[in-house]
Amino acid sequence: MKSEKNLPYTDAVIHESQRLANILPMAIPHKTSRDVTFQGYFIKEGTTVFPLLTSVLYDESEWQSPHTFNPSHFLDKDGKFIRRDAFMPFSAGRRMCLGEGLARMELFLFFTSLLQCFRFTPPPGVTEEELDLTPVVGLTLAPSPQKLCAVSRH
Repeated sequence: MKSEKNLPYTDAVIHESQRLANILPMAIPHKTSRDVTFQGYFIKEGTTVFPLLTSVLYDESEWQSPHTFNPSHFLDKDGKFIRRDAFMPFSAGRRMCLGEGLARMELFLFFTSLLQCFRFTPPPGVTEEELDLTPVVGLTLAPSPQKLCAVSRH
Protein backbone atom coordinates (compact mmCIF):
# COMPACT_ATOMS: atom_id res chain seq x y z
CA MET A 1 0.00 0.00 0.00
CA LYS A 2 1.62 3.19 -1.20
CA SER A 3 -0.38 5.48 1.11
CA GLU A 4 0.99 3.81 4.22
CA LYS A 5 4.57 4.76 3.34
CA ASN A 6 3.50 8.39 2.78
CA LEU A 7 1.80 8.60 6.19
CA PRO A 8 4.51 7.68 8.73
CA TYR A 9 2.80 9.41 11.66
CA THR A 10 -0.47 7.57 10.96
CA ASP A 11 1.46 4.29 10.80
CA ALA A 12 3.20 5.16 14.08
CA VAL A 13 -0.15 5.93 15.77
CA ILE A 14 -1.56 2.56 14.67
CA HIS A 15 1.55 0.71 15.90
CA GLU A 16 1.55 2.59 19.20
CA SER A 17 -2.16 1.81 19.67
CA GLN A 18 -1.42 -1.87 19.16
CA ARG A 19 1.55 -1.73 21.52
CA LEU A 20 -0.29 0.06 24.31
CA ALA A 21 -3.65 -1.71 23.93
CA ASN A 22 -2.40 -5.20 23.19
CA ILE A 23 -5.44 -7.49 23.05
CA LEU A 24 -3.64 -10.81 23.53
CA PRO A 25 -1.11 -10.48 26.37
CA MET A 26 0.08 -14.07 26.10
CA ALA A 27 1.09 -15.79 22.87
CA ILE A 28 0.08 -19.33 21.99
CA PRO A 29 2.25 -22.00 23.61
CA HIS A 30 5.67 -22.73 22.13
CA LYS A 31 8.09 -25.57 22.83
CA THR A 32 11.80 -25.01 23.26
CA SER A 33 13.74 -26.54 20.38
CA ARG A 34 16.85 -27.10 22.50
CA ASP A 35 18.12 -26.77 26.05
CA VAL A 36 18.46 -23.10 26.93
CA THR A 37 19.36 -20.95 29.91
CA PHE A 38 17.21 -17.85 30.17
CA GLN A 39 17.91 -15.20 32.82
CA GLY A 40 19.71 -17.79 34.93
CA TYR A 41 17.03 -20.47 34.61
CA PHE A 42 17.68 -23.75 32.78
CA ILE A 43 14.85 -24.71 30.41
CA LYS A 44 14.98 -28.23 28.99
CA GLU A 45 14.40 -28.98 25.29
CA GLY A 46 10.71 -29.66 24.60
CA THR A 47 9.45 -27.54 27.49
CA THR A 48 6.17 -25.73 26.79
CA VAL A 49 6.54 -21.99 27.29
CA PHE A 50 3.96 -19.21 27.07
CA PRO A 51 5.56 -16.00 25.76
CA LEU A 52 4.20 -13.00 27.65
CA LEU A 53 4.00 -10.42 24.87
CA THR A 54 2.98 -7.66 27.26
CA SER A 55 6.34 -7.89 29.01
CA VAL A 56 8.07 -6.90 25.76
CA LEU A 57 5.51 -4.29 24.73
CA TYR A 58 5.91 -2.49 28.09
CA ASP A 59 9.64 -3.14 28.62
CA GLU A 60 11.29 -0.01 30.03
CA SER A 61 14.61 -0.92 28.40
CA GLU A 62 12.92 -0.94 24.95
CA TRP A 63 10.47 1.97 25.13
CA GLN A 64 11.15 5.56 26.16
CA SER A 65 7.78 5.88 27.93
CA PRO A 66 6.27 2.37 28.01
CA HIS A 67 3.02 3.22 29.83
CA THR A 68 2.22 6.36 27.84
CA PHE A 69 0.72 6.71 24.36
CA ASN A 70 3.70 7.99 22.38
CA PRO A 71 3.73 7.49 18.57
CA SER A 72 7.32 8.79 18.46
CA HIS A 73 8.34 5.31 19.67
CA PHE A 74 8.01 4.42 15.98
CA LEU A 75 9.50 7.54 14.37
CA ASP A 76 13.13 8.47 13.78
CA LYS A 77 14.49 12.00 14.27
CA ASP A 78 13.35 12.89 10.72
CA GLY A 79 9.77 11.72 11.33
CA LYS A 80 10.17 8.56 9.25
CA PHE A 81 8.53 5.34 10.43
CA ILE A 82 10.89 2.79 11.99
CA ARG A 83 10.24 -0.86 12.78
CA ARG A 84 11.04 -1.96 16.32
CA ASP A 85 12.13 -5.50 17.25
CA ALA A 86 10.29 -5.16 20.57
CA PHE A 87 6.98 -4.63 18.74
CA MET A 88 5.36 -8.04 18.50
CA PRO A 89 1.59 -7.92 19.04
CA PHE A 90 1.24 -10.77 16.53
CA SER A 91 3.75 -12.93 18.45
CA ALA A 92 7.13 -13.92 17.05
CA GLY A 93 9.04 -16.78 15.53
CA ARG A 94 7.72 -19.61 13.41
CA ARG A 95 4.36 -19.58 15.20
CA MET A 96 3.58 -15.91 14.72
CA CYS A 97 0.19 -14.94 13.31
CA LEU A 98 -0.02 -15.83 9.62
CA GLY A 99 -2.64 -13.13 9.09
CA GLU A 100 -0.41 -10.28 10.28
CA GLY A 101 -0.02 -8.71 6.82
CA LEU A 102 -3.75 -8.77 6.15
CA ALA A 103 -4.56 -7.51 9.66
CA ARG A 104 -2.08 -4.63 9.35
CA MET A 105 -3.54 -3.60 5.98
CA GLU A 106 -7.10 -3.76 7.32
CA LEU A 107 -6.15 -1.77 10.43
CA PHE A 108 -4.59 0.93 8.28
CA LEU A 109 -7.58 1.16 5.92
CA PHE A 110 -10.15 1.07 8.73
CA PHE A 111 -8.30 3.60 10.90
CA THR A 112 -7.61 6.09 8.10
CA SER A 113 -11.15 5.80 6.70
CA LEU A 114 -12.67 6.54 10.11
CA LEU A 115 -10.36 9.49 10.74
CA GLN A 116 -11.02 10.96 7.29
CA CYS A 117 -14.75 11.03 8.01
CA PHE A 118 -14.96 11.65 11.76
CA ARG A 119 -13.38 13.40 14.71
CA PHE A 120 -13.81 11.40 17.93
CA THR A 121 -14.48 13.18 21.22
CA PRO A 122 -15.75 12.26 24.68
CA PRO A 123 -19.47 12.91 25.19
CA PRO A 124 -20.53 16.35 26.43
CA GLY A 125 -19.55 16.92 30.05
CA VAL A 126 -16.75 14.31 30.01
CA THR A 127 -13.06 15.18 29.64
CA GLU A 128 -10.47 12.95 27.98
CA GLU A 129 -8.83 12.49 31.39
CA GLU A 130 -12.09 11.04 32.75
CA LEU A 131 -12.18 8.23 30.17
CA ASP A 132 -11.25 4.94 31.83
CA LEU A 133 -9.09 2.99 29.38
CA THR A 134 -8.53 0.06 31.74
CA PRO A 135 -9.12 -3.13 29.73
CA VAL A 136 -11.59 -5.86 30.68
CA VAL A 137 -9.35 -8.75 31.73
CA GLY A 138 -10.16 -12.29 30.62
CA LEU A 139 -8.45 -14.65 28.21
CA THR A 140 -7.87 -11.46 26.24
CA LEU A 141 -7.59 -7.81 27.23
CA ALA A 142 -10.75 -6.35 25.72
CA PRO A 143 -11.31 -2.59 25.54
CA SER A 144 -13.81 -1.40 28.14
CA PRO A 145 -17.05 0.02 26.70
CA GLN A 146 -16.89 3.77 26.07
CA LYS A 147 -19.35 6.44 25.06
CA LEU A 148 -17.78 8.60 22.36
CA CYS A 149 -19.06 11.13 19.87
CA ALA A 150 -18.17 10.65 16.22
CA VAL A 151 -18.41 14.16 14.75
CA SER A 152 -18.59 14.31 10.96
CA ARG A 153 -15.75 16.17 9.27
CA HIS A 154 -17.94 16.91 6.22
